Amino acid sequence: MSSRPALRVRKSGAVLVAAGIALVGALPVAGQSWALAPILLIPLAVLIWTYRAGTDVYPDELRVRALFGGSRVPWSRISELAPDTHGRVSALLDNGNVIRLTGVTQNNLPLVLAAGGHRVGSDTATTDQ
Repeated sequence: MSSRPALRVRKSGAVLVAAGIALVGALPVAGQSWALAPILLIPLAVLIWTYRAGTDVYPDELRVRALFGGSRVPWSRISELAPDTHGRVSALLDNGNVIRLTGVTQNNLPLVLAAGGHRVGSDTATTDQ
């Protein structure tokens, strides 16, 4: 397995910018009193989550990262990648579990499949074997 992902998929940069603006906007309020200082934790957590959360695509596995922790899923365990009604993509595993792929949308799904060495068939994603 390589140490660098073939593709890194993250949330929109707009969320990162909005969290930064919210953090700066909360500074004057939090500066009024020490009791209001915890207000800074909310935009800070969103900022860190937006920067960290995403899906890393490797030739042999997917790594889904969240604010705390993450999971590794070998391509061999993925039965299907399916978008929902909002365009977000989830992976259906061979044991019936479903993992939402953070940052992966219906629009960038072909890039994820290509980075993992897979191709899009007529109706489903299939493996080149």
